[in-house]
Amino acid sequence: MSSAPRSGAPLLPALLAATLAGCGQPNLDELQGYVERVKARPPQPLEPIPEVPQVDTFVYEPGNRRDPFVMDDRTAQATMPQQSTGVAPDPLRRREELEQYSLDALRMVGTLEQNDTRWGLIMSPDGVLHRVRVGNYLGQNNGQITQISPEGIALTEIVGEGPGSWREREASISLRQQ
Repeated sequence: MSSAPRSGAPLLPALLAATLAGCGQPNLDELQGYVERVKARPPQPLEPIPEVPQVDTFVYEPGNRRDPFVMDDRTAQATMPQQSTGVAPDPLRRREELEQYSLDALRMVGTLEQNDTRWGLIMSPDGVLHRVRVGNYLGQNNGQITQISPEGIALTEIVGEGPGSWREREASISLRQQ
């Protein structure tokens, strides 16, 4: 949709018609000659259809091997969820922007205090400055900020130790002087 004012809309077709009227009839003889020469060429042969290779069939003879379509006790045990320790990341939680970066890719550049709230200033690898506070998430291991001090940011990460098994670990980002 054009953003031109409506009052100038009738002027545009008139201006276009006046411009085209000054051009006169273009010389199409050269173009028509080229089209005729192209049409007169004999058609090129088509490439043959590629052959589809035949796939050899295979009959499965189980012998002493287990049926691959039936779960045995050993496989069932390996795929059963382990007993949870109560610690696990929330799969329904909305991910925050700084969770796409690893902790070592993020850089703390300072702190800011506003209305009794201390904010940490984090520089992402793409050069964008982010403001975070206690409760925000950082890093790729579900790291939640637990404390912000002028020296650094402390967080608790939830890392996997196997299928259905999680544990907490402490991590931090220290203030780096340029």
